Amino acid sequence: MNILVTGGAGFIGSAVCRHLIASTGHRVVNLDALTYAASLSSLDPIAGDPRYRFVKGDIGDAALVSALLAEEAIDVVMHLAAESHVDRSIDGPAAFIRTNVVGTCTLLEAARAHVAALPADRRARFRFHHVSTDEVFGQLPLDGGLFTEESPYAPSSPYSASKAASDHLALAWHHTYGLPVVLSNCSNNYGPYHFPEKLIPLAILNAIEGRPIPVYGTGRNVRDWLYVEDHARALALVATKGVPGRSYNVGGRNERSNLAVVEAICDTLDRLAPRPGGGSRRDLIGFVADRPGHDLRYAIDATRIETELGWRAQESFETGLEKTVRWFLDNEAWWRPIRQARYDGRRLGAAA
Repeated sequence: MNILVTGGAGFIGSAVCRHLIASTGHRVVNLDALTYAASLSSLDPIAGDPRYRFVKGDIGDAALVSALLAEEAIDVVMHLAAESHVDRSIDGPAAFIRTNVVGTCTLLEAARAHVAALPADRRARFRFHHVSTDEVFGQLPLDGGLFTEESPYAPSSPYSASKAASDHLALAWHHTYGLPVVLSNCSNNYGPYHFPEKLIPLAILNAIEGRPIPVYGTGRNVRDWLYVEDHARALALVATKGVPGRSYNVGGRNERSNLAVVEAICDTLDRLAPRPGGGSRRDLIGFVADRPGHDLRYAIDATRIETELGWRAQESFETGLEKTVRWFLDNEAWWRPIRQARYDGRRLGAAA
């Protein structure tokens, strides 16, 4: 099939593109505006593949999107393009509304017109896969509960509110217009090529460089961690085998507090790359003022995708974290230019 991936130069999007080219026979068209968190170097492993094409452009450009859908005879749209950092949404929410809500609407309308012009056989196999987050469900108590596909929406940040709005738009286009939409909501991702302002890469790089590692509040906030390559496999399944009108939660069943995550990073680095003077990198950890509206806990029940589509996370948190730390140790050529040229050292990026 011909698959359009929006936001394919981002962290998760690039993992999806690499997976589709390496593990399937599909053709991939990557549409990305190359905003601050995008990196074409994340796509170097597939850049020369004849089944891969990169197009620089915005999902809000209706003419461009419509032309691409027709020109490339797109069978599946995997919509990952989004503003996604909570701290940035607190500082400037308008960009999140523009991309996540208005951009999604533009893409849905272009897809609707595209499907209407397709012959019956291609119309039957077309899918619009909207990729979202567990943050749309709000927060859970520390002592129990899991998000399911039936959990009520209760977003608490401008970012999660914009994603919740886009989820509702996507499903409304399915119910109102018959657009074959599938939806997925994932837990926190981590892994290679992760932009350095997020918790895990920030902690890894600060620990490598001997800089302070900031943790919001007391570090007790809990997240369910999902290795990005496991997520990419799940998304490919949802996009090609998911049932229209249905949503699928994707989680790693790896709950950890933010403090436990940072401590594990320090311990893993101490084992793989001991400090020249010895000692634990845990002494770099420091607590900073919490951010507004910081959700306490997220946790995903992934039963539906496991039972209906046969997906399972292959990495535990321990194996995935070691792979991630090793990747950052071995790939300074990827992260050093980003950290020097585009990473704002004043932005903590301390929360997940």
